[in-house]
Amino acid sequence: MTVSRSLKTSEARQLAVELLYNILEKGAFANLSLEKELAGSPLTSADKNLVTEIVNGTVRMLKHLDWVLDLFLNSDINKINPWLRTILRMTLYQILFMDKIPAYAAIDEAVSLTRHKTNKNLSRVTNGVLRNLIRKAAEITYPEAITEYLAVYYSHPEWIVTLLLDKFGSAVTEQILKYNNSPPGLMLRHNQLRGNRQELIKILQQQDINCLVSDRTPWAVAVKQLNIPLEKTDAFLQGCFYVQNEASMLAASILQAAPGQTVYDLCSGVGGKTTHMAEVMQNKGVIKAYELYDKKIKLLKKNCDRLGINIVDVNAQDVLAIDEGTRLADRVLLDAPCSGLGVLKRRSDMRWRRTPDSVLQLTRLQSDLLNKAGRLVDRGGLLLYATCTVNDSENENIVIQFLQQNPAYELESFDREIAYFALDDGDSRCAARGMLTIIPGKYETDGMFYALMRRKF
Repeated sequence: MTVSRSLKTSEARQLAVELLYNILEKGAFANLSLEKELAGSPLTSADKNLVTEIVNGTVRMLKHLDWVLDLFLNSDINKINPWLRTILRMTLYQILFMDKIPAYAAIDEAVSLTRHKTNKNLSRVTNGVLRNLIRKAAEITYPEAITEYLAVYYSHPEWIVTLLLDKFGSAVTEQILKYNNSPPGLMLRHNQLRGNRQELIKILQQQDINCLVSDRTPWAVAVKQLNIPLEKTDAFLQGCFYVQNEASMLAASILQAAPGQTVYDLCSGVGGKTTHMAEVMQNKGVIKAYELYDKKIKLLKKNCDRLGINIVDVNAQDVLAIDEGTRLADRVLLDAPCSGLGVLKRRSDMRWRRTPDSVLQLTRLQSDLLNKAGRLVDRGGLLLYATCTVNDSENENIVIQFLQQNPAYELESFDREIAYFALDDGDSRCAARGMLTIIPGKYETDGMFYALMRRKF
């Protein structure tokens, strides 16, 4: 029994190092790589979870790991053998951040992996560096300057840390960074067309899934322990829920979509907000969803079918190319492409893929998309601009510029529409003014930005 478990764990770490090499050395996407390799893997659920934690954790904590390793290496970590670099990073993550894994067992396996991937001489380097690190762990120091310290210790690019410090100050910034490095929870939105929350919980509990009602929103069910793959549950197959963070669930309430209305969902993605609006509309009316990417369109259609939604008209089209002779909508949602600084905990490699230049390019696109969206709203209708970032240049600044250029629009209060979500006094005042930034982790949710505007004439 012990031997079998040891072999399984070795297979898990072998897969983890292969994935990490492709992600860190060849630029593969972490989420897509994990999804592809684990889908058909014969590994047990426990070992799949082990692979996922090692891969995501190593990628997420990369800056921290490299800082520590550089203290014990004779040369810069970026100048050593790439397989050795990958194995050292992966093993150090297990030593520093995975309490249940004995350090020396992780080192022994790292030595074996290094010998297999490189040669005997480099396996000695692995052994020496890691054992020396364990002996001198109490001597590890981090940068003193606040920005560099936060960037290294919590493993974020300095430009992101600087942005957060400028907006929120050091105490809140540190809380955001901690939140970004914590394990993402699993939240379900019950499908209003297929029963209520208690019925969903009953179905899930019948399959020994530990879950409970969340008190933050009227639709959310928090999964505490999952014993079978989510997509194999009866509740999933029956279309009883959709996986969605609670901050994202606010969009349907804020936009106030109602049965019989015409709604445009621009940049709809795979349909999280689309399907929620359809449920709120009682599957009556029309939602025209626009999305560019074929894979997302297929998933959007699949999600609608599973949830029993038939009012979504899916359009494979660039939003900027929509014919402006198209019928104007009662409600328009623009869930704009953004830097994703509010959802960094969900994508372990996103923090390393974003740059200030890429964000600048996004702001130009966001401005163009919002101006286009503004021309698709009927008189008296509502326009909701949403992002999953907390960056002023992508949020408030875009909206203020739009309002200056489009006098037909004004901000619309939405604090009453989300009264069920227990905002603090400051955030309630922001929602009452028509713009709200939800700080990542503040309400145990992702970070989001919402700006609601009404077209007056």
